[in-house]
Amino acid sequence: MNGNEQLANTVKWRTRAKPEEAVKLGDILTKLMDEQLSPQQARFEAITELWQQLLPANLCQHCKIVDMSNAELKVSVDSPSYANELRWCSSELLEQLQQHCPRARIKKIKFTVG
Repeated sequence: MNGNEQLANTVKWRTRAKPEEAVKLGDILTKLMDEQLSPQQARFEAITELWQQLLPANLCQHCKIVDMSNAELKVSVDSPSYANELRWCSSELLEQLQQHCPRARIKKIKFTVG
């Protein structure tokens, strides 16, 4: 490469198109919250409230709803004994959730210890 080509490449490199405008991270997060997380949180809110009403307080303290996808409600439980207790009453819990939150379309409850 001769001196003229090198100079042309250097000038070209320095004059690359700059991004149109810097975007604030806060603006991106606000948009994400408004468009994606808030609707999902609203969907979970009714289920979470009902879940807390259905379970005794001492059992409710040991589990939390972590996800809902593919018609499956995923619940994290802090102990295998509590997970077994929840599995024993899962058909009743599922029936109540389906009855009171039909729009959620829950068909299965999955308990994981963790």
